[in-house]
Amino acid sequence: MNLYLRLVCFSAALVPAILAIESHAQAAPTATRALRLSAFVGANGTFTGLSSGRNAGLTAGADLSIRPYFSFEPSIEVRGTYDADAGAVDGQKNILAGLRVAKRFGLLHPYADILFGRGEIDYQNNGYPSPSGLLRYFKTVSNVLAPGAGVDVDLSPHFSLKADASFPRYTTPVTTSGHVVGSSLIGGVVYRFGFGRFPGSRR
Repeated sequence: MNLYLRLVCFSAALVPAILAIESHAQAAPTATRALRLSAFVGANGTFTGLSSGRNAGLTAGADLSIRPYFSFEPSIEVRGTYDADAGAVDGQKNILAGLRVAKRFGLLHPYADILFGRGEIDYQNNGYPSPSGLLRYFKTVSNVLAPGAGVDVDLSPHFSLKADASFPRYTTPVTTSGHVVGSSLIGGVVYRFGFGRFPGSRR
């Protein structure tokens, strides 16, 4: 299964999984509601790190948070990125998961994350040559490591605006270093489900 189909399956599975978790959590006693679930979607712009390549696309994901620890809010994040416009050099897409740690400052929730997963690079315009010039690559698939940071800005108990930056590192044989590091910027919207309300808020 190629990465595009995996992204489609990921998106299709995300909604019923979120609804099932929300339904279970709403039925649980208040004291057991240690998990908080949110989902986000946004537009992304990516500098791919290869010959001034640029992408425009969509990123969607979800965060499952646990109880705060010394005022920090750890969570497990899963996200997928699709390159709707791959540009003229290379298109990058990925599916990632990992740890996110946030801290609350009033309406602001700055965070840092470290994500790992699989990614695909599709080389445009009849492929991309290897450093030796003897081979031409049309597509490569590799592990991806992506540190990042961002901030969520609360608009209401359920909605926030998101600004996010990540730096995915792909392995590829088309560079002399054997890898490329991109810069991805995301602007989007976050939705917190019913059992993920602000501390102290009422139903």
